[in-house]
Amino acid sequence: MSAAKPRAWPPRTTRARATRPRPPAKQRAQIPDAVVSHYARLLDDSGVLPLIDAELGSRPGPPGLPIAAVLTCLLLSINHTGKATLVEAWRIAAFCLTATARHRLGLPDINPEDIHQVLASSRRFYRAFDRLTTVLDPARHDRRARLPQHQADALADAWEDDDPARSRKRELLQDIVTALVLTPVRWAKGRGYLRHFRGDVGIDTTAAPVFARPPRARRSTGELIASTEITAGWHHSAGNGPPEYGYSVTLTVAARTHSVSGSFPQLALGLVLDTPHKRIGANAITTLKPLAALGLPAAFAVVDRAYTDQQPGHFAQPARELGYRLALDYKVDQRGVQGSAHGALLIDGSLACPLMPDRLAQATTGLDDTAIRTPSEELTALISAREPYLLRLKQNANTGGNIRFQCPAAGTSPSVTCPRFDRLHQRGPTRPTAVDLTDTRQRGAHLAAKPRVLPPQTDLNAGELPRICHQHTITVRKDDLGHLDKFRQDVPYLSPAWIGTYKSVRANTEGINGRIKGHDLDLGDPKNRLAHGRVAQTILIALLVAVANDHFLDQWRHTHQPQDEPVTLADTPQTPAGPFDGTPPAGQSRPPPTP
Repeated sequence: MSAAKPRAWPPRTTRARATRPRPPAKQRAQIPDAVVSHYARLLDDSGVLPLIDAELGSRPGPPGLPIAAVLTCLLLSINHTGKATLVEAWRIAAFCLTATARHRLGLPDINPEDIHQVLASSRRFYRAFDRLTTVLDPARHDRRARLPQHQADALADAWEDDDPARSRKRELLQDIVTALVLTPVRWAKGRGYLRHFRGDVGIDTTAAPVFARPPRARRSTGELIASTEITAGWHHSAGNGPPEYGYSVTLTVAARTHSVSGSFPQLALGLVLDTPHKRIGANAITTLKPLAALGLPAAFAVVDRAYTDQQPGHFAQPARELGYRLALDYKVDQRGVQGSAHGALLIDGSLACPLMPDRLAQATTGLDDTAIRTPSEELTALISAREPYLLRLKQNANTGGNIRFQCPAAGTSPSVTCPRFDRLHQRGPTRPTAVDLTDTRQRGAHLAAKPRVLPPQTDLNAGELPRICHQHTITVRKDDLGHLDKFRQDVPYLSPAWIGTYKSVRANTEGINGRIKGHDLDLGDPKNRLAHGRVAQTILIALLVAVANDHFLDQWRHTHQPQDEPVTLADTPQTPAGPFDGTPPAGQSRPPPTP
């Protein structure tokens, strides 16, 4: 029997021989000019176009399509199809815009029946987006080829090193992302929709999987071949689901606690895309820094246990310097007594009297997550009994981060009675006062009704006692707790105040994550973001979140804006009238303004 001939693979079909691309039926309808104008205005108001123009400079070669037209069509694609893909954006640019909108975006007219014009239009569209990603990429390379792992590692170092030119490009890319995401937020603030926002934010990291294979070994030689996404990695979520290959997206969202009255749109306030499990705390701080310049207040920053594990200098201390108070959760082995400072015990993030009864101090030690999420009546009672023993805040942090705490037995209205304190500070017996036993407040304020600290039978000498027992107050500097400062939080763990803050904000955070990964917009589907490269993925995700913010704002306005409130010109962007020269200038991202 003769050997079978090897199968001859068909030759690759070039673009010139490809069938003319046709738009799907659902995209053949023209998009109203008002919608195009709205998203063009979002792009203009963001201020990213001057940044792109300055970076493009006077690049050689033909001018190509305006970058503004490409980004606007991507916004329209996300709005109408939920996909941030170049093919959907090009179909909109080629087939779904009116003549007026095309000229105002600087898009040349094409004949849909001419295959050569259609293919040329597609190529110009893709090249324009490629110009943008090329000029912003610290390590430009062929994003369609799988490189040997050692070559990919050398390119990936460009996203990590301290080279000034590369650092500048990374910062510029982040500035563009921040400007896009915050534009709807600025609209909401300018219209007064955030007047009830008190500054509570939730920060979380979610997966952004990519349409690329992970690294693998070549079967023939065993050589390790990198992924086309050279800086991607495996994102492990807190749940039991399998890891996802791609990037991690840090999102900061506007949230509300149970104590907040009034309503406001819950928007994404910041976004950072990075390699999974790298710079978790630093990325969160990156999202918080622009909020002060925007004029937004700072209250509680609520995070999960991934942020609790960060070194204090990476998250906790910078967040407090920005004016935020922290509400944290802990792992099983981090609960209970965590350390001490000046003799005061650090118990579940709060400084407490060193003589707190051991049963109260160890109330949460070893408890699993189920017992914490649904605390029993016994645990609730123990948490409530801790409160009188906690040090009281005497003075907020100063410019150096130093905080003053007061002993619970000190002051004019102590929360406990302490024989050791009375002995050291020579506090005599108080004069008897008449108490109205029918008055709950008077009964609770009397010293006899307050917990009594029980020192050991053979107490320590005065020189051996901790500082908190020698002084009425202590000053805790930001380095006094060392690495344990990452556990300190500003509301007692599992107290009603903590539950009302932490659980409600976490629910808001997970809610927005769910909406961004929902039916209309799905950040979690890599098929909605097919372009390769970290720069492309960063820009596409920023555009997707900007459109999501615009949707959230529009939905909230239709629900909460009074029917008789007039709609101003600021609420409805207007398309300027008049002649327009659609020829884009060389090297710039948008066509010239309307004369």
